[in-house]
Amino acid sequence: MKEGIHPSYQLVQVVCACGNAFATRSTLKELKLEICSACHPFFTGKQKFVDTEGRINRFLKKFDQAKVHKEVLEQKAKAVKKAAQKKAAVKAVQTASQEKPKKAKVLSTRLVTKKG
Repeated sequence: MKEGIHPSYQLVQVVCACGNAFATRSTLKELKLEICSACHPFFTGKQKFVDTEGRINRFLKKFDQAKVHKEVLEQKAKAVKKAAQKKAAVKAVQTASQEKPKKAKVLSTRLVTKKG
């Protein structure tokens, strides 16, 4: 190894957000963690959401907005369908009242007799 080109490898204290601390060796001066083996769900068996940037809340907010939007669209579709049914019923009543009784058509005045 060449001298003077490698960073110093020293003993450092690692501190987790849960409060757990332990010592290790690193080229960094200090290490700060968000999650460690003492608080990670895989090791503890407990479910825990690690949400440092609000991603879960943003997702839930979008999901709730999608539900509301879907409900609004369903209500609009029901209203449109109901209006179409009402319009069809009104049109049927109007056409029924405007219809004239049909007259029988006379095809011929010649008397047809059956031979036989």
